[in-house]
Amino acid sequence: MLSVQQLHVKGRRDYLLPPTSLQAARGELLLVSGKRQDQRTALALTLSGRMKPTAGSIDWDGGTRIKRLRQDSAVVDAPGVNEPEPHLSVRDLVTEDLALIPRRYRGALLSTPWLKVNRFEDIAGRWAEELPADRRLELLTALALANPHTDLLVADSPDRHSGDPADWLPRLEELAYDAGRPLAVVAVVGSVPPDWTGPITEIGNAAPAPESADALNPETEDAR
Repeated sequence: MLSVQQLHVKGRRDYLLPPTSLQAARGELLLVSGKRQDQRTALALTLSGRMKPTAGSIDWDGGTRIKRLRQDSAVVDAPGVNEPEPHLSVRDLVTEDLALIPRRYRGALLSTPWLKVNRFEDIAGRWAEELPADRRLELLTALALANPHTDLLVADSPDRHSGDPADWLPRLEELAYDAGRPLAVVAVVGSVPPDWTGPITEIGNAAPAPESADALNPETEDAR
């Protein structure tokens, strides 16, 4: 289980990530909403151990070591971080991503047989930027899971490629509820689909409540 308490990252003037608490169990898809793309990406990177928080705690399967969190997690399609370069073909993208898998897990993984086994041959010659939203997510999550050590999947703003939840939600549900490989799956989204009945939370849910008007104006009490 992933358990996060009061996690936040300070920026120059404002919170890059406002204080946020959440829990995501294996075999579960958690949707976390946030209006700002920079905050969504900051949360995705922090949850996966790629960004150091200013304060707060992250517990993954009973441990707090960031190194283990990084090894066990994958962040998917973070803008400006690991989203596919537009000039790459799917075949080249697969080659690059497979090369990042630790050698002890990689074995003889090559792009051509991997594309065939995972049923992406039909898009192998296409540019990454022209993929439909659903196929894009299928490809990127499959690449993330090519590392057998990945147990936590964090998808950064999958809804930015399509306003239709059918283009991204079913794939993430499929991965979360796969009994053969129980993953903890977190999707950080711009908005939660209206018919979603699973667990949800929002960025900044642990931020302190703003001070009341009376607290901000000490003369109020004397005027009563």
